[in-house]
Amino acid sequence: MEAARRAYTLLGLAMLPALPLRLWWRGRREPGYRYLIGERFGRYRGTAAGPTYWIHAVSVGETRAAAPLVARLKAAYPQATVLLTHMTAAGRDTGRALFGDSVTQAWLPYDVPFAVRAFFAHYRPVAGFLLETELWPNLIATAQTAGVPLYLVNARMSARSEGLYRSFRALTRPMLRRLAGVAAQTPADAARLGALGAPAAIVTGNLKFDVSIPSDVHELAAGLRLRFGATRPTWLAASTRDGEEALLLDALGRRALPGNPLLVLVPRHPQRFAVVADLLRERGIPFVRRRDSAPVPADTGVMLGDSMGEMAAYCAASDVAFVGGSLVPLGGHNLIEALAVGTPVIVGPHTFNFAEATEGAIAAGAALRVADADALLATLGALLADPLRRNAMSAAARRFHDLHRGAADRLWTWLVPQLPAAAFNRQRPG
Repeated sequence: MEAARRAYTLLGLAMLPALPLRLWWRGRREPGYRYLIGERFGRYRGTAAGPTYWIHAVSVGETRAAAPLVARLKAAYPQATVLLTHMTAAGRDTGRALFGDSVTQAWLPYDVPFAVRAFFAHYRPVAGFLLETELWPNLIATAQTAGVPLYLVNARMSARSEGLYRSFRALTRPMLRRLAGVAAQTPADAARLGALGAPAAIVTGNLKFDVSIPSDVHELAAGLRLRFGATRPTWLAASTRDGEEALLLDALGRRALPGNPLLVLVPRHPQRFAVVADLLRERGIPFVRRRDSAPVPADTGVMLGDSMGEMAAYCAASDVAFVGGSLVPLGGHNLIEALAVGTPVIVGPHTFNFAEATEGAIAAGAALRVADADALLATLGALLADPLRRNAMSAAARRFHDLHRGAADRLWTWLVPQLPAAAFNRQRPG
């Protein structure tokens, strides 16, 4: 074991005693964190039939992005088990909603040697796929020792993250060199990963463009529009992060939007639903919850989107969508769902996590960038007052989305020659 990984491991082992308490604490608002805690320490139960293909999708966005890969693995290897691991309760809930019993779900263990060794000993995957930037030194080293090829797929690496990884190059360079292959979202992602030590990457595009919009989304969106008021202007603040809601509400206090538009406010993390509800109450702002069934009164300006798995419907039901995580320096969130249903998008100044998709959407006329919350409201007011411009942005959004589909096919074309040998040469114990 390299000296840097040894130091990293000792730090991880020192933190282990506190982790069950942290899970229990988080479980106050998200009970899923208290489910099967032993798995996080390598204690698994049950067995898998046939060869096992393992996909790690840390949370909601990665789990949704995994859907095209899950579908192709199940079609190509119908006797195999697809194992889907997560780190967040919301990710695991999303996996259950998307795939039901067609996949096996588990928590990824903490990145300490005894736990990751137990994970590989129990599931014995023939190949593994880490989505986006889920890189764990002991996990990847143990996979190499166990003879499990690991592929980093739909990989992204922002300039900011590259700087962080470079600061710990003695730890991260050996880790990246152990990967069997890398399929990056963009040429810039491929170049940054290569500079850090990863194998030469193929550029396949972003799998999130290939995620199918569920067939019931437009029906659900129509129901939401009736609740909002069929002719009432509506704007969505999607995936907002801590601090952004206050910025938006402060700006609304300074600038009243004409036409009495409804704000549909959807925090990024479910554990913050109650926090944002308290924020609205503290400010004396009338609001209704998504989980309630009554229509939104005309004198109520906010609906709190306290539901999971409905972002595409929220987008389709709204005239304009602001994508959060971008007014504060957190890098922004996925704008592709809004583009897919043809909703004009506004983003803030911080979009480094989705830089290429965002810049492309702006260049295509499907999205607009603003400097701050006040500029957001000014731009929003202008768009809500200009249906012709919104229609043009909507058409541009759909064209841009359609143009960037195909990442799943490119990824599968690259992967498939590498997988059969792994599937048929590895034998599970009888």
